[in-house]
Amino acid sequence: MSHSSPYPPLAESLARLNARINWERKLRSGAMRVDVAPMVDLMVRLGNPERAFRSIHVAGTKGKGSVARLLGEGLREAGYSVGVYASPHVERLNERVHLDQGWIDDAALAAALFDVLEAREAAERVGTEGAGATWFDLVTAAAFVAFRAAAVDWAVVEVGLGGRLDSTNVIHGDLCVITSIDLEHTDILGSTRVAIAREKAGILKVGCVLALGVPADRSRGAQEDAGAEIARIAANLGIYWEVVPPTASFAATNQALARRGLELLGKRGWERLGPDCLTAAAIARAQLPGRLEVFSTAGVTVVLDGAHVASSVASALRQLSEREFAKRPPQVVLALGQDKDAASILKTLSGVADRVHCTSVEGSLHRDPAQLAALAADQGLVSQAHTSPTDALSNALERAQPDGWVLVIGSLHLVGALRGRLVPA
Repeated sequence: MSHSSPYPPLAESLARLNARINWERKLRSGAMRVDVAPMVDLMVRLGNPERAFRSIHVAGTKGKGSVARLLGEGLREAGYSVGVYASPHVERLNERVHLDQGWIDDAALAAALFDVLEAREAAERVGTEGAGATWFDLVTAAAFVAFRAAAVDWAVVEVGLGGRLDSTNVIHGDLCVITSIDLEHTDILGSTRVAIAREKAGILKVGCVLALGVPADRSRGAQEDAGAEIARIAANLGIYWEVVPPTASFAATNQALARRGLELLGKRGWERLGPDCLTAAAIARAQLPGRLEVFSTAGVTVVLDGAHVASSVASALRQLSEREFAKRPPQVVLALGQDKDAASILKTLSGVADRVHCTSVEGSLHRDPAQLAALAADQGLVSQAHTSPTDALSNALERAQPDGWVLVIGSLHLVGALRGRLVPA
């Protein structure tokens, strides 16, 4: 798009967007949403952009962003034009909308946001549901508008939170993927794995196929057997599904889910698609910012990872243990949202970390650093509280020298606050 574009610059649309309520930056409650009516209204006003492409819908507690990107790159390897929508972003909003050429450029994002904001204001003038659209509703709608403008063949769409009531649940995926179920956002999604499974299975619709990364496990009991519950819902809808059991490697599990998803689509008639589409080149292109991303600064290796549940932290530590630089205990820079299970995460770090440098990120709902440091001490960890991420990183780097390393973990907001200060290894 040229400088003669009829749309205002991105900064102007972002200012209008940021005036809307953003649940990613606010303390959430179970009453935050009752339906997807605002998104349905926006889609109608925008000419139903979500119907302009085939779609894949990806939900799950962990791994969904990586699986979405892997699926997108597999589709591209097969010769399709693809858009991938993911959240949250690490440094720039553009990271949420990925097109064939890379992240969406400012001009295209500005145009999509402008159209969506105008649709919301039109809804406000006449008092329809779209007037209540949140920040995430508007960004999601803009992604769909951008995908239509780019004439993509396929969109791979990552759920933001849950599934049933998520802004993305206006699409009808040909393929759905549910990567994992863990206890997270329990105040919103429910206090058991079965309750959370029902919310995430809300993306399933008649006619789709499902790649499921949650095997049935009767040993957990009726209220915790998430795999059996999702299978029951799929069967009631007449949906064909296949289970992809987790492996010891988080990365290998994500790749297996993506391969199975591509295979299921191939069996459904998209003959160009199959597990072989996920080539080594496709996997390399699918790397996300802040997911086991390795940097070097002041002669010290620094790893950034957004893992924020205990199982993901444990998986990251397992994978890193194979790296030569990780033979010594790391200095851990940690920030955690108020809704995260701090005790479980700190227990996972116990016996692994040399010291935990606890911090917070301005403008986001993280635990107070002093409170987090006290919780770390309760787990037997040596800990320090730092008022800013940069102070925490500086102290960690100083303690890591000459032959140690630093692990930044617990929050993608923390990753975003530090990533620009580091040099890729």
